Amino acid sequence: MNASLDMNQLLPEIDHRHLDALEEEAIFILREVAGAFERPALLFSSGKDSCVVLRLAEKAFKMRRQGNEFEGRLPFPLLHVDTGHNFPEVIEFRDRRIAEMGERLVVGHLEDSIQRGTIRLSHPLESRNGHQTVTLLEAIEEHRFDCLIGGARRDEEKARAKERIFSHRDSFGQWQPKEQRPELWSLFNTRIKPGEHFRAFPISNWTELDVWLYIARENIPLPNLYFAHQRQVIRRKGLLVPLTDVTPPEAGETVEEALVRFRTVGDMTCTCPVESPAANAAEIVAETLTVTISERGATRMDDRTSDASMERRKKEGYF
Repeated sequence: MNASLDMNQLLPEIDHRHLDALEEEAIFILREVAGAFERPALLFSSGKDSCVVLRLAEKAFKMRRQGNEFEGRLPFPLLHVDTGHNFPEVIEFRDRRIAEMGERLVVGHLEDSIQRGTIRLSHPLESRNGHQTVTLLEAIEEHRFDCLIGGARRDEEKARAKERIFSHRDSFGQWQPKEQRPELWSLFNTRIKPGEHFRAFPISNWTELDVWLYIARENIPLPNLYFAHQRQVIRRKGLLVPLTDVTPPEAGETVEEALVRFRTVGDMTCTCPVESPAANAAEIVAETLTVTISERGATRMDDRTSDASMERRKKEGYF
């Protein structure tokens, strides 16, 4: 495809009223968070969903100058849990984007949790993805956050399909799916007891396609991992494992170079790219229209351990 092709040229039949309605709902939810809680924070991993939520927060709380330029500061900080196994391109993007925006960033380092002894790894190359829960809960306790705004969507995975927009967490940071509060007519019960907190998901009702349509329309910056690039990979159990220091080839495996992009970005030990020539958001929109496997199902090794792996992690306090 021509890299200069924009979304309107590629998909002229798109009705932007659908995106406008999703945007309006998300901005309403963000403003509800700001009004209901004393110490909220926005989870910012530099992934595409968190970049979309960040743009929505700019629209909700900042003054627009021109185009995609906003002035002012958000009424809450951004929070990132750094596993130490993040893709270098993602960390570079995070730091550059935060500097450009002049926002406050709180980073919880999983390495600090390891040094404290609250996380113990069975071996140095073990996936740290599931261990993020401990560091996250420690950051919540340290900074006394009472609501975390996240970019989870219901179409991602079966456990997340059960999630409320305002998801209550008990004093241990745990999620109990059978004890979630009803959400009728956009009325939210945000009352909490000391030690409890909420997770709020403004783009719960969005799909992967909606996210890419919005990224294309708003021209939202993303890490370059999301677009087609040459990368060394290993074919393993039906996935393309990226070759890195923490994901070396196993005995008998062959390293090859492929044209790939990432549909989601997480810990290097469990996040895999897909083969794709899509070099911009418009081309990814066209590609997303044809896929039949969810982004997590196609790219996340940790979700393949069992059908209930995500729900188990969420009950323990995961994102």
